[in-house]
Amino acid sequence: MSSLKTLLKTTAGDDAGSLELVADVFGIQPNVPVMHQVVTAQLAARRSGTQSTKTRAEVRGGGKKPFKQKGTGNARQGSIRAPHFSGGGVALGPKPRKYDQKTPKKMIKLALRSALSDRAAEGKVVVIDAWNFEAPKTKQAKAALSALGISGKALVVVDIDDTNAIRSFLNLPEVQLIEVNELNAYDILCNDYVIFSQATLPGTSVAAAAPAPKKAAAKKAAATKQAAAATTEAPAKKAPAKMAPAKMAPVKKAAAAKAQGLLDADVAKSGETTPATADLPKGAVAATQDDSAPEGYEIKGNAGSGLYHVPGSAFYNRTVAEFWFATAEDAEAAGFQLPPSQREASAVEASAVEASAVEASAVEGSAVEGSAVEGSAVEGSAVEASAGEENR
Repeated sequence: MSSLKTLLKTTAGDDAGSLELVADVFGIQPNVPVMHQVVTAQLAARRSGTQSTKTRAEVRGGGKKPFKQKGTGNARQGSIRAPHFSGGGVALGPKPRKYDQKTPKKMIKLALRSALSDRAAEGKVVVIDAWNFEAPKTKQAKAALSALGISGKALVVVDIDDTNAIRSFLNLPEVQLIEVNELNAYDILCNDYVIFSQATLPGTSVAAAAPAPKKAAAKKAAATKQAAAATTEAPAKKAPAKMAPAKMAPVKKAAAAKAQGLLDADVAKSGETTPATADLPKGAVAATQDDSAPEGYEIKGNAGSGLYHVPGSAFYNRTVAEFWFATAEDAEAAGFQLPPSQREASAVEASAVEASAVEASAVEGSAVEGSAVEGSAVEGSAVEASAGEENR
């Protein structure tokens, strides 16, 4: 990044050395169309947009037809609040609105750099070392501007904490104060001179302040080194905790099992697993290396979650079996449970089966009752028939 040199001044107008201005901020070709667009958007955003007029619907009165439609010789009228009547509503009048324009951030920055470069090209960018006002004095501020050879309007960029400088320049009508974080293209173009201090100059590089970052870099490097040393020592203290996997009942990987002494060389080559039968749940068999189901055992058990999965369920193919069970009763006897979603489905299915059984028993009972009633009716008809024969 190239730079431009300028003189550093004091409040008395004397030279205090030289200073480098960043060329990308103070030395670019001013982009006039961009500055125009940004300034136009800034001025538009200042508008309150509260202007308003009343239409014929909003004006009080005029609800009655002023005279009859025909017979008067006048033009027909429907209301005395029409736009062509005195005291009537306004046609197509202004209403409250917003005038804000969305300006890209890159355009705003380019307009600011273009305005600064324009003033720097004219030699109207002044940099002082510091204001150094011991107390707020307008007389001292005016004398400082005269010593610096500034005539006309001046934009003084101040630090928000420099209260003495702020209060010293407040009463000067030809001076506009602005904080460094509020610097913009419009205020720069409205003033003839732009006055910075070393603390408020954007993009500066002062040679005297160069050793400071080296100390900060050294401290940062030392902190990084200490953090790296701490991370390398931490795993050594936690090493004994890595012995826990030796207690796992099913051994899935033959290479790891061989390294831990759980399998001999022949078993490791064949790819078979040797379960720790003492730690197996009751009614379960150990998992195989290829995660295939042993013959007669199709239900998967997971020791970490304490759940078992039946074939055809949603989690069956996504679960790696640690145990295999022959039946769901064996899995539940070993302390395993169905997943919550499947337990709810099983409960709903059981209630549906129970309801169907109750309905079937009710239907059967009604059928038996119907047959009994039919038998009693037949018996009654037989008795009646025998009574008729006796009467004959």
